[in-house]
Formats: sequence, C-alpha cells, structure tokens
Amino acid sequence: MQLLLAITLLAARALAAHQEHHHDELEDQMPLGYVKYPYQASYPGDNEVTADSIFSGITTFARLPWVQCLTDKSASFDIAFLGAPFDTGTSYRPGARFGPSGIRAGSRRLTLYGGYNVPLETNPFKLLKIVDCGDIPVTPYDNAHAIQQIEDGHKELLHRTPSSALGNDSLTGEPLVPLALDGKHHPRVITLGGDHTIVLPLLRSIYSAYGAISVIHFDSHLDTWKPSVFGGSEGKGIGGGALNHGTYFYWASQEGLIKNGSSIASHGAIRTTLSGPADYENDDNAGFKRIEAREIDTLGVGGIIAKIRETVGDKPVYLSIDIDSIDPAFAPATGTPETGGWSTRELRAIIRGLDGLHIVSADIVEVAPAYDTNAELTTMAAADVLFEVLGVMAKTPLGKIAGKA
Repeated sequence: MQLLLAITLLAARALAAHQEHHHDELEDQMPLGYVKYPYQASYPGDNEVTADSIFSGITTFARLPWVQCLTDKSASFDIAFLGAPFDTGTSYRPGARFGPSGIRAGSRRLTLYGGYNVPLETNPFKLLKIVDCGDIPVTPYDNAHAIQQIEDGHKELLHRTPSSALGNDSLTGEPLVPLALDGKHHPRVITLGGDHTIVLPLLRSIYSAYGAISVIHFDSHLDTWKPSVFGGSEGKGIGGGALNHGTYFYWASQEGLIKNGSSIASHGAIRTTLSGPADYENDDNAGFKRIEAREIDTLGVGGIIAKIRETVGDKPVYLSIDIDSIDPAFAPATGTPETGGWSTRELRAIIRGLDGLHIVSADIVEVAPAYDTNAELTTMAAADVLFEVLGVMAKTPLGKIAGKA
C-alpha cells in the first residue's frame, strides 16, 4: 500500500513539473505585445510596425475583439458590429443569411496597415471602443419570430451605456448633451445583413431611443412598395407576403418610424423597373425623396452629396446600405442585381461626403456570398463601405450643445 502511494505521489509531481515546463514554453512562444483578454484590438499607430498575419485567428470584422454582448450584459462599447443572418424575405435569389460571415471575411485586411482613413483623416479604431458582437440567433423557420429576435437583439445593444463619454463640442468647448429623445447617450450598432427586411425591426429599435428618424437609403430599389403590389397581401403583418425586402419601408412609414419628408429613399442608385408611376406616388407618400442612379452623370459625386445633405439637414439619421446600390460589375453577389449602378469608389466617396452628419446606427444588407467571385469582390466592397461609415461615425459624436435645437 505504501509502495502504491509513493508511486502515485511521484507520478503527480512528474505531471506537475511537465505542465509547468510546457506552460513556460508557451509563454516563450507568445508574440510580443500579446494581450490575453484585450478590450480592444491592438492596431499599429503612426509609423509603427504593420502587416501582421491577418489571415489567422477567428474571423471577426476587421479583426475586432469578439465579445458575446447579447449574453454578457456588462459588455460596453461605442460601436458594435452585429450580424442578422435572415434572408427569408427575399423575392429572387436567397443567400444573404451568409452575409454576416462573408462580410467579416471580406474585412480581414481592413486594418492590415493600421486602420487610418486618409481622406477622412481619422483612425476610428484608435478613437473609439469598437467590438464585434457576433450574430443574433435568428430562426429560419418562423419569420414573425425572427423579426422579433432581430428587434430585441438590436435594442439590447442600443440601450447599453457607451464606453466613452460624449465630451465637449470641438469648436466651442461646451459640454455636449445626448441627441436621443430619451435623454440618454447610446452606442451605435452597425448591422450586417441579412436581406433588407431586417430594417423594419432595426427602425423599431431605433425608435425606442430616438423616435421617428431621418433615413438615408442607398439602394437600386424603392422598398416602399405596397404589399398588394409587392407580395400580394394587403393585410398588415408577416404572413401572406405582406412584409418582405420590398415593403419594409412601407410598413416603417405606416408605423411612424420615419420622419416624413426628411428621408432619402433609394438615392444610392435607384434604377429599378416599376409596376408604373403609382409606385413613385406611393414612395412620395411614404416620405421619401429620390436620387436616380443616372443623376450622377449630370450632378457628379459632389452634387449627389449636396442633395442628400440638403434633405436630411443636421438631424439624427439612420443609414441603410443595400449592396446592390453598387453596380454588379463591382458587387455581383446580391439577391436582386441591377445593372447601371454606381462604382464602389463612387459610393465610398459619397459616404465620406456625409462627414459631420449624426449617424445614429447603420446597416449593410443583401450580400449573398454564394454568388460572389473567387476574389471576394462583393464582400470586400461591403467591408470597405463600412470602413467609411466607421470613419464618419468616429468624427461626429451623437451630441449637441445644451439648448441648441
């Protein structure tokens, strides 16, 4: 018995020594600057070493830290990326449920050289705490339940306390107060779709903090169609085709989620066919103004930007981007492609032209990676567009000087 006990003790000591030695080896192999649980990804600054192995590790947007925000109620952030893998509201090609993972893959090299945006003269990754919160668990079997899941998931993050305070106005030095109607400072959420149906639950979430909101909508389609025209159902609700990726703005207008007369609908390159002129009349009634894709030939990028800013003014605004606003020559992987759109360069320039607007949250939708090229043209385009959105958001806090309208 004593011999057995002695052998057991010797084996335990040998195992402990081996584990300690193995741990020391791992410590020696850790890369320089390694942080076990970073609150923020480590991005190189000005004149620092860049070009790390961006193709390794778990794929998050721009290699941001993955935080399980929906289950970890203590997680705080200034901007959160959130996937909404829903595509059962499509009318043509499905597949956007894989959009969130595709966009993340397309974003891998966004920060290869550090993340500094040259035209906007800012590095959002250095200014704010930005995280990837993964995806909302969305059911593919029950649209009504899925829509509620998306609203609840977005609202859960929108009503967190941001990591950074509002601070002071950059010109006057006076302290800023929140823009939200509930008087609170909210973080921003950038949602990765998913088909465009997801914007109805997202706007319902936004309404809970900001009330009726102005909308900037880049798309090749109106998305304000009446259910009787697009889906064949007059009845309000999910069933019977009433809510889909062509009617969600109709319902958003009916529910009072959009500021009437101060929104740009489909201005990102409206070029779809219609059932007839009545579709435009219905679009007008929903409170939207349009900029046709072809107008860029006469107005140019600067003229498009001026038209958008004239419409939304300095009010808080929600930004929704359908990847099909870009011509399929540059972004083929989408559910309802339309030729004659804008180039990736033009759309990125127009988004940079929104610098100074109070963008409360945003989304990019209708990316369906199954139709992409081997070179990942569409998912890279989506990621690069969001890089511009990040820069605009980082430069303009969601605050105003007290007493100023």
